[in-house]
Amino acid sequence: MPTLADLRPGQSATVVSLAGDPALVQRLYELGLFEGEPVEVLALAPLGDPVEVRVGNSRLSLRKAEAANVTVTAS
Repeated sequence: MPTLADLRPGQSATVVSLAGDPALVQRLYELGLFEGEPVEVLALAPLGDPVEVRVGNSRLSLRKAEAANVTVTAS
């Protein structure tokens, strides 16, 4: 399954699961990334890291390593 780090700008997806260190998973929850939540990749930095995503009405910047812990289904 793809992760949030695999998506290109303009692609949308739905969060399936979060993985990784419990502190990282807690941080992602605090940022609003929950299972079933729709997300959209807005932009990538010139070297591909960080990734800017939209979750609800919020915009987040995630390190690519963090985004790789968010499994998604493309929509």
